[in-house]
Amino acid sequence: MKWNSMSELIEGLPDAVAIRCIAWVPFYFHPRLELVSRSWQAVIRSPELFKARQELGSAEDLLCVCAFDPENLWQLYDPLRDLWITLPVLPSKIRHLAHFGVVSTSGKLFVLGGGSDAVDPLTGDQDGSFATNEVWSYNPVMRQWSQHTSMLVPRAMFACCVWNGKIVVAGGFTSCRKSISQVEIYDPEKDVWIPMPDLHRTHNSACSGVVLEGKVHVLHKGLSTVLVLDSAGSGWTVEDHGWLQGPMAVVQGAIYVMSHGMIFKQEGKTSKVVVSASELRRRIDFAMTALGDEIYVIGGVIGPDRWNWDIKPMSDVDILTVCCERPTWRQATPMTRCRGTILGCTQLRI
Repeated sequence: MKWNSMSELIEGLPDAVAIRCIAWVPFYFHPRLELVSRSWQAVIRSPELFKARQELGSAEDLLCVCAFDPENLWQLYDPLRDLWITLPVLPSKIRHLAHFGVVSTSGKLFVLGGGSDAVDPLTGDQDGSFATNEVWSYNPVMRQWSQHTSMLVPRAMFACCVWNGKIVVAGGFTSCRKSISQVEIYDPEKDVWIPMPDLHRTHNSACSGVVLEGKVHVLHKGLSTVLVLDSAGSGWTVEDHGWLQGPMAVVQGAIYVMSHGMIFKQEGKTSKVVVSASELRRRIDFAMTALGDEIYVIGGVIGPDRWNWDIKPMSDVDILTVCCERPTWRQATPMTRCRGTILGCTQLRI
């Protein structure tokens, strides 16, 4: 990286020290810092600043959220300042991309696969494909989307998680809605996909992935059994943990599930009630995720029911603090642009 040699970043300080000073400035303020000078803009968009933030412990944990409306738009939530940041639109040619995998690693947001059920409003034709192998990443330092090496197999509604800094994708459905058992792993540094041992069999249901105690767990909707990848990545075993079915979040290594209007904590094969979530019972298609020691319930839709057949898109954010004697709910600032069914949600450290 080359700075403007005619001026120091901060008068009287070596640039290396100045960068470490700038690294303490919150992420949301970075666009304004770029207006100081071309040298400052170069610093704000540099890997050196990102590295300094990690080393100093000034990196921030943000939430990334994408909803049905508007299409292919992501927002970041800053929990310390309770505000939303809107990203540039994902430049995929697929309209209303959905059923994709989303994770973050190496300081970037990754959106993988998925497809669209969109219909052209003028012709009524299917406007897109059900499953794609596209891989996109958003770099919050450069503030831009980039396309990467495609997955080996197009897939939608699949398990996706980060394992040892690499991205594992498993199962789901490929073109023509065919269920698949293939598993592959992505190395973000080398930009390559490598096949891994297949799942034992295909299942005609969507699946999700979670990493617990250093192992990848694949959960299929409607099944009590869980597929677990051994620590060497050489094969899968079938385990029956008796976990409840429902939206799930992992807080500091513990599993929390929303079921029948309650939040439960899974302890071995038993489920312990943590707190009521009765006010959220009418809400569907929301995201439930963890950030720090809190659970976030984001967006979704209300209805219909026997009294009201309207569907109301939501932008609300409800937060549950679970790591305390009395878990309590509170509300955050609603999403400013996104609303309705949540298509993707993950944590990003920047």
